[in-house]
Amino acid sequence: MLLIRRCAAVAGAASVTACALVAGSLLSPVAAGTSAGDPPATRPVVHGLTTPLSLALGEGGTVYVSQNFAGQLMRRLPGKKAQVIASVARGGEIGAVSVHDQEVTYAVSRGHNEVGKIRRIDAEGRDRGVADLGKYERRNNPDADVSYGFQGITKRCAAKLPQQVGPATHSGVVETHPYATTSAAGVTYVADAGANAVLAITGRTVSTVAVLPPAVSEITRARAKSIGLPRCTVGLDYHFEAVPTDVEIGPEGQLYVSSLPGGPEDGSVGRLGSVYVVDPVTGDTDRVAKGLVSATGLAVDDEGTIYVAELFRNRISRVMAGSPKAESWREVVMPGDVELSGGRLWATTDVLVGGPGQKPGGKVRSFPLR
Repeated sequence: MLLIRRCAAVAGAASVTACALVAGSLLSPVAAGTSAGDPPATRPVVHGLTTPLSLALGEGGTVYVSQNFAGQLMRRLPGKKAQVIASVARGGEIGAVSVHDQEVTYAVSRGHNEVGKIRRIDAEGRDRGVADLGKYERRNNPDADVSYGFQGITKRCAAKLPQQVGPATHSGVVETHPYATTSAAGVTYVADAGANAVLAITGRTVSTVAVLPPAVSEITRARAKSIGLPRCTVGLDYHFEAVPTDVEIGPEGQLYVSSLPGGPEDGSVGRLGSVYVVDPVTGDTDRVAKGLVSATGLAVDDEGTIYVAELFRNRISRVMAGSPKAESWREVVMPGDVELSGGRLWATTDVLVGGPGQKPGGKVRSFPLR
């Protein structure tokens, strides 16, 4: 399949314009004018942002938000204007922001998924490096043994595949793109969208917690026709890379991880976005929700109810504790990330609005949970 995952989950390798083109065909009429008449309770607390794909909340209502493609990390103190607290040179990306014990963790990415570094700003404002995930990926490549692509395809059938599909099968390639972080008890967990894995950083030591299982789509006649695949692929399973986009610590210390497939996000091969629960000790991974589209961020409450940002579906979904079904909770334009704090849900929205020659339209907003 033509891999378009970098438009959403591995954003540093794509332009705002390219992402907006993919998203444009998926915008719903309801979402198109959502922001204009917002009631006071949902008006933006920060606006004019460029690709705010990551969000974190600190003490006293402090908001931290990334401007990924602009290479900036912003902080907004209550009642103040947002200010830049970290930046990288042109061509770099900042994302994966989280806050724990008054320390702010974030990621810097560069190149074509070769560079991914975790940094931390302490309570005194000192910014230092924590881990080099690119080096770890080159040495370990956690999904090197995973088979992606058409399962059981013959050489004759593989020779008929359109060039844009890419190789019929492949194993995990060497890539890193830290997309989200969270910390607790001296450990920082990373959702690495390039490595297709959840990593742990203890001190300066990096280890693999879990590799997410591939997102599986059966090639039906309709899907083969819509994509332009030869008939010989009908009935085969295609294993997409499972791209982790967020990681949060939920009830009993389990990790909740959102994931989208390394492939089309328009539903043409099925709604393959999922949420997994990962045991941070054993790495055991269970899918607790499926049927999502472009799941780029999640939040989980103390009871296990999950909220998911579905970027190209223009909605924030809710998965009640114990239920595998996601239901629409609120329709918004292009939500990128969500967090829970103070009895409210906070979200970045309009994250891909704007582009070259246009005013950035990204926002941070909050919504009452009830």
